[in-house]
Amino acid sequence: MMSSAPADRSDSGRVSGAADADGARTDRSQGAVRAGQAPAPAYGGYASAGEIVHIVGARPNFVKAAPVVAALAKRGVRQSVVHTGQHYDDRMSAVFFRELGLPRPDVDLGVGSGSHAEQTAALMVGLEREFISRSPGLVVVYGDVNSTLAAGLVAAKLHIPVAHVEAGLRSFDWTMPEEVNRRLTDQLSDVLFATSPEAVGHLAAEGVAVDRVHFVGNPMIDTLLGNIDRFDTEALRSRVELPESYVAATLHRPANVDNPEVVARLVARLHEVADQIDVVMPVHPRGRAALTAAGLAEHPRMHLLEPLGYIDFVTLVRASTAVVTDSGGVQEETTILRVPCLTLRPNTERPVTITHGSNRLVVDSELPGLVSKLLAGERLGASAVADVPPLWDGHAGERIATILADR
Repeated sequence: MMSSAPADRSDSGRVSGAADADGARTDRSQGAVRAGQAPAPAYGGYASAGEIVHIVGARPNFVKAAPVVAALAKRGVRQSVVHTGQHYDDRMSAVFFRELGLPRPDVDLGVGSGSHAEQTAALMVGLEREFISRSPGLVVVYGDVNSTLAAGLVAAKLHIPVAHVEAGLRSFDWTMPEEVNRRLTDQLSDVLFATSPEAVGHLAAEGVAVDRVHFVGNPMIDTLLGNIDRFDTEALRSRVELPESYVAATLHRPANVDNPEVVARLVARLHEVADQIDVVMPVHPRGRAALTAAGLAEHPRMHLLEPLGYIDFVTLVRASTAVVTDSGGVQEETTILRVPCLTLRPNTERPVTITHGSNRLVVDSELPGLVSKLLAGERLGASAVADVPPLWDGHAGERIATILADR
């Protein structure tokens, strides 16, 4: 099922194994790979003096990386942070470093936006140059953004081991760029840190060797619990004019904001929600133009904000009556905060937020009616469940750091 100890390596610290002519890998020291089980990539292993290099590029990465970086620092492990610049606006990037205590990035590649091909290519060029100059002993990647996959590909081709934090999540929807990124990254990774039991199961079903997988919990929840006393609603109200009660909303995924017909329909539904209760929406740059063109602001109870930093955003969510979102991270945060979450997606790679939280997958036509039920006091999802997902206890970063330091 999973391993609680690092995988064994040869005395030289190198992975035993090599690639055959057709690309298949075999373990030279232990014989052929067992049927149905994918071996660890045959990387060159950890350089004795190589540092750990963390790759972050977008706001979800920062929240997940902060507790891991902090826990490794306590152990005196040599490490550095490379910011790819995939998210580059201050409100989407720099504010997270300030608020979460992340060390200032050792380098910012400043890649910026672009198509998936343009951005991933630029990321790979910049990261290859950086890895060659740094010769890291290990590259740690987070989540499922383009920076995650780019770093995994570059490290694999340079024979540098990769650790993937948040491995094994699956939506089984190949139209999602994130699904492509996370699946390929898992295949490239030497160490896989899973946030939930079903993620471990997915990796096992895909043939990933059990000694590569570690069920550690969710570092994003470490960050939430570690800052719980900072989520001050009144302090937020002093900076942002908030209605007394409201639904918080956030939309950014391509399926919801790239097609003008879909956007127009979503805006109409949000206006129907606003007929019942105020809606407060920090507008993600990813969908700003389309949502504005569809008339999102043309309702007196729609309150549109610029993107918020981590503390302000989670404060907004915590004080809301409900959340409408398509974000994976928000599904996790509302699970811990016990705020009803209506996720505008046909699937989720985080089903644990439904079984252990207050998350519910919805289509846009359901939004007004479900909000009406919530306002009438009806519970949705598993919001009355007393327990939380296993190991979502605020110590995932420490578990990850222990495993990495022991290696």
